[in-house]
Amino acid sequence: MKKMVQTDDLIFEYAKRDEEGNVIGNYRAIDQVNLEVEEGQFIAVLGHNGSGKSTLAKHLNAILVPTEGTVWVDGTNTSDPNELWNVRQSAGMVFQNPDNQIIGTVVEEDVGFGPENLGVPTDEIWKRVEDSLKAVGMISYRHHSPNKLSGGQKQRVAIAGVIAMKPRCIVLDEPTAMLDPNGRKEVLRTVEELRKKEKVTVILITHYMEEVIDADKVFVMDHGHVVMEGTPREIFSQVDTLKKYRLDVPQVTILADELKKRGLDIPAGILRKEELVEAICRLK
Repeated sequence: MKKMVQTDDLIFEYAKRDEEGNVIGNYRAIDQVNLEVEEGQFIAVLGHNGSGKSTLAKHLNAILVPTEGTVWVDGTNTSDPNELWNVRQSAGMVFQNPDNQIIGTVVEEDVGFGPENLGVPTDEIWKRVEDSLKAVGMISYRHHSPNKLSGGQKQRVAIAGVIAMKPRCIVLDEPTAMLDPNGRKEVLRTVEELRKKEKVTVILITHYMEEVIDADKVFVMDHGHVVMEGTPREIFSQVDTLKKYRLDVPQVTILADELKKRGLDIPAGILRKEELVEAICRLK
């Protein structure tokens, strides 16, 4: 399989400044992170606030470049200033707050803004706008003002704007943090359908455990390090370790873990309520 993203010993340091703005030292936000993401995969990066996960996300489309080490996106070194355009075409970014990403006064204009900047011919832009809005279930809102939309709808428009640029990889940096539970489900469903239809690689940065259940692989970050990696089931089977890293483990996983500790024959790493019910029903 082709590698879509690879980081080799990635280190990123911020300059620490005093109140006058003088540099008084460095803070290492990412410390020797090695990741590999294959084309078409759904990868989740979990971590509490301050773990370095959003700093990592910003390296994947060259908003930040490494202090040391290398980041490759679709075979391109993100530190090469001549390749900036190519990196950003390969990896589209969806941010936490859709208001930071929506600039048009009409939904369809907003979605067409990215391809227009890429120099895509007008006929092709409108085709991409239509296809992208259909892909996120927002075609009936094409003539609406984005300001009148709900948070979940705005985020879907922001995702459509990224899709319209036809990236090979979409990086979602806490895309549901400002949404209610319905909005969160709406956005995640959109992303999953998109991945299946368009075969794009998806990298989801989040601190919501339940959002990573369908990922191919999960990386857990803490204090700039990758401290756990594996399939969701492998990760969820380590409840005590996850709690140590201050992650909110889903209630069904905690309940299953407690039942297992009390001697019931329940498999490790239960991810869904249905699985737990099934496991309990199988008990003699």
